[in-house]
Amino acid sequence: QVQLVESGGGLVQAGGTVRLSCVASGSIFNRNVMGWYRQVAEEERELVATLGESGGLNYGHSVSGRFIITRDAGANTVTLEMDSLKSEDTGLYYCYYHPLGGVIRDYWGPGTQVTVLS
Repeated sequence: QVQLVESGGGLVQAGGTVRLSCVASGSIFNRNVMGWYRQVAEEERELVATLGESGGLNYGHSVSGRFIITRDAGANTVTLEMDSLKSEDTGLYYCYYHPLGGVIRDYWGPGTQVTVLS
């Protein structure tokens, strides 16, 4: 099993910056992907950004150029810096972990709320 603990989020004015962090613990497989998804209002959960331990990088189209994902593979930590926030970025942000070996399945954190005030 893998546990994900998120931190960060909260209220921020439009145009501001928020940083989210997530630490993974438990049965971590050395080859993996970590990142963030979000759920906005009643929409489906959507990709924000993911980053593999070997460097594979993906951003959601609506955040590319504004958000930056980084990770510390040794600490099993992934961070998302969210700049130039817009009201439509408001939502519940979930940390994501996916091992590339062993028991292959998706793991999710409990979510952290980000609310952008316009």
